[in-house]
Amino acid sequence: VRLVESGGGLVQAGGSLRLSCAASGSIFKIAAMGWHRQAPGKQRELVATVTYDGRTDYADSVKGRFTISKDNAKNTVYLQMNSLKPEDTAVYYCTSRTVRRAFQPLEEYWGQGTQVTVSS
Repeated sequence: VRLVESGGGLVQAGGSLRLSCAASGSIFKIAAMGWHRQAPGKQRELVATVTYDGRTDYADSVKGRFTISKDNAKNTVYLQMNSLKPEDTAVYYCTSRTVRRAFQPLEEYWGQGTQVTVSS
């Protein structure tokens, strides 16, 4: 399973960005997709997740500013980021919890990451 992120870049504080992540390869079912991020010198942290049936969860630091959504038909997840702050600067990684074939176990996959930089 391959995850390809896009949409990162440089934006001023208060601005917006939309990240996309498309999953491809041998996919039977995607149970959930999400976004993590890692800032320089900090541990990787969960940003947001969405399950196949649409349940979402967010880190407290992004609630009310970020929105995660998905397109099951396209195996794609999005992260709309509004009111960006300099502390949102990080590499953002897409993740998926995927069953590759029927009766096989759930596995977790990670993308290569996309840089988001918010200037003050």
